[in-house]
Amino acid sequence: MESLAGLDLLASSVMVLDARGSIQYANAAAQDLLQASVKSLLNQKLSDLFVNGQQLQQLFEQSLDSQFADKRQDLTLERTGFDPLHVEIVFNVLDNDETPVLIEIRENVQQIKQDREERILDHSQANKELLRNLAHEIKNPLGGIRGAAQLLEMELPERDVKDLREYTQVIIKEADRLQTLVDRLLAPHRIPHIVGDVNIHEVCERVRSLILAEFPRGLQLLRDYDLSIPDFRGDVEQLIQSVLNIALNAAQALAEQIEAGSAEMIFKTRIARQITIAKVRYKLALELHIIDNGPGISPDIVDRIFFPLVSGREGGSGLGLTLAQNFVQQHLGVIECVSRPGLTDFRMLIPLP
Repeated sequence: MESLAGLDLLASSVMVLDARGSIQYANAAAQDLLQASVKSLLNQKLSDLFVNGQQLQQLFEQSLDSQFADKRQDLTLERTGFDPLHVEIVFNVLDNDETPVLIEIRENVQQIKQDREERILDHSQANKELLRNLAHEIKNPLGGIRGAAQLLEMELPERDVKDLREYTQVIIKEADRLQTLVDRLLAPHRIPHIVGDVNIHEVCERVRSLILAEFPRGLQLLRDYDLSIPDFRGDVEQLIQSVLNIALNAAQALAEQIEAGSAEMIFKTRIARQITIAKVRYKLALELHIIDNGPGISPDIVDRIFFPLVSGREGGSGLGLTLAQNFVQQHLGVIECVSRPGLTDFRMLIPLP
């Protein structure tokens, strides 16, 4: 269909159907969306492409019966072997007997985002319960191990026991290290939520000074602030820790760029409007981006970076981002992340009054 070739330039998916509901044209965006070539799509019934295609068939038949000139519908289209498609689909009736219906399909970005947030929150809640139970189970025997090592050291004779005391000290120090780890696991559950007025730019400036003190050369830390963002009620120490954990992870990932003098991190604040977080709609929300030009997060773990004990850095505890997410969720917010080589963007959303 040469007359429709211009539709290949559109970002949305467009298909033209004949009177039987079979595909006679699919633009490039439709081929990308369906992950199929135009040859494999031609002459296939649109409804046969999806497990729940009967919904599409009903809308198609209604359009043929001239029940509407055009109709918009939000649908979740299920395909065997593929992730469901959350889409807005528009049926347009054409003045053409051979190809009477044109449909336009757009991915429903808001629904995809909401589903992702729900998965993050569900995983986070399960992880918090697991960590709390695990930490309590570890804590008691850990105290016993440390106490036994101290008693053993006290019983050792004074002479010729230098090496033996080194062994007991190893046990005590490792027990202390594990105790610190357990305390960090339990921290979100037992630190009181101290509520006060929070200025997000004061939080960013505090973190900025800490990062630059640790990385004084080779890292450029830029500001892009919206100074109209109002103060809100929250725990300033928790939010400083959340932003610091993210920024510190980013700085550590920028090691090669810092050495080359090309590392860059940006703190960017904006007001987001009409935002849905955990199924709740908010008129206004703080939107804080922490952006770096590092190598990016490995695709193998990018969907799990907020899980406890998942780290992309050798020697990392895998707790920093978990704690950051927990603290932000205590403020009814959420942290999201997109990453590719050369750009990693952590986006923190917190409702505003």
